[in-house]
Amino acid sequence: MKRIKVRALLLIMLATATVAVAQKDKDNESTTWVYFTVVKDDNGKPVRNAAVIMHPVNEKGRQERGGLELKTDPEGRANFDGVPYGPLRVQVLARGFQTFGEDYTIEKDKTEITIKLKRPQGQFSIYDDPAGSPPPKQDPKQDNPPSDAKKPN
Repeated sequence: MKRIKVRALLLIMLATATVAVAQKDKDNESTTWVYFTVVKDDNGKPVRNAAVIMHPVNEKGRQERGGLELKTDPEGRANFDGVPYGPLRVQVLARGFQTFGEDYTIEKDKTEITIKLKRPQGQFSIYDDPAGSPPPKQDPKQDNPPSDAKKPN
């Protein structure tokens, strides 16, 4: 009976050790320090409190779960140490600016990324005058245009 218990225990320990060896050790991956600078596109001034969101991307180019959000300081800078080499999807959100998104390939020990945010652009409508002037407004008293037909007495 003791032999069976000892063999079962050894078998469980061997299986656990095999699984531990087969797992990918992320602690040994090469990582880099990424520096972000977020500025306004029109004048180059820094954007403070912009959200810089980093998403890992898999080999197929699809965004993986997880990610990390950083906030820029008053000089428009944010940085993070520990980003693994390879593809990285970066999104930047800031109040009063268009959302920025782009994929980068991280290949160096130190990576500097400058992001220029644009102000929102005007929207186009099929109802607007092509020259840019709004259509003339009608007088509210004349909701129904007068007709040429005579009214009966």
